[in-house]
Amino acid sequence: MVKIAQPVRKGRKFAQVLEGARSVFLADGFEGANVDDIARVAGVSKATLYSYFPDKRMLFIEVASVECVRQAEDAINKIDMSAPPQMVLRAVGFHFLRFITSTFGQQIFRICVAESDRFPDIGRAFYESGPAVMRAEMAHYFEQAIERDELRIDDLILAADQFGELCKADLWPRLIFGVSKTVTEEELERVVDGAVRTFLARYGT
Repeated sequence: MVKIAQPVRKGRKFAQVLEGARSVFLADGFEGANVDDIARVAGVSKATLYSYFPDKRMLFIEVASVECVRQAEDAINKIDMSAPPQMVLRAVGFHFLRFITSTFGQQIFRICVAESDRFPDIGRAFYESGPAVMRAEMAHYFEQAIERDELRIDDLILAADQFGELCKADLWPRLIFGVSKTVTEEELERVVDGAVRTFLARYGT
């Protein structure tokens, strides 16, 4: 078994392999993803794929890390951070909750938790590319909102974590524990709007 801590070798077809793997993982999940299918969709040989990723877990966590960064950048580029806090927080909340409640988002979480004892770097890689990115970007937004006298926050990092947890209320535990299989748009609105109201009741001006 190759340990996840081993550096990933990059080369000319690295991005091609990642994009192919992303397509297959999104369609079939981690367990259902077949190395032959990944190589075929990526347009590379199995030898080329294995030269980059000798272990499917390594490939999955690399795809997951890139996807988390992609989601964060997408939110940053699409959301007007100068808008009133209610609008910014609502947009961030919807983006965050849609991703973590997606099939792929749940798969990322489950694999990272399941493998974190044997491969601690999996958990760290997920945290640094996902939750840590959101935390840092939210803290940066809070600084700007405080300067505009829209929010009053002493501990920016704690406030960022609190908002993330508020957005996970009800829906996330039910999905993770298998109580629910899917979520509706109405459920997303209920949780996000509740998170925004609660957060602004504590930190709004």
